[in-house]
Amino acid sequence: MTEYNATFRKYIKYMFFLLSIFVLGYGFTPYHSIFLGLILGSLFSLFNLWSMYSKVERLGQAVIHKKKVKTLGSLSRLLMGGLAALIALRYPQYFHLLSVVVGLMAIYIIMLIDSLMQAIRS
Repeated sequence: MTEYNATFRKYIKYMFFLLSIFVLGYGFTPYHSIFLGLILGSLFSLFNLWSMYSKVERLGQAVIHKKKVKTLGSLSRLLMGGLAALIALRYPQYFHLLSVVVGLMAIYIIMLIDSLMQAIRS
């Protein structure tokens, strides 16, 4: 397994751990709309991570085989974030909009913390 695959799997584990905390928060606190928003945003964030991973894998294969690559799919990830926000706006009784936005940034927060921890170790 390459370092890239190992890092991707590590981020997936962290996201599932974070999602489990959000589910527990939904179940045991009265802040249901906040935790549902965090869950929704984190699920879309997890999808965006997977999307970026698969696009980078295709890019790597294209470079190896000396082929052209269209794009890394920034527009599709941006549209997925917009879809999550649209769902939160359509159903405000279930999803807290600010929590959805924080959930969408969850993977970037995990990446930042992981990078800081690696910098401290070395």
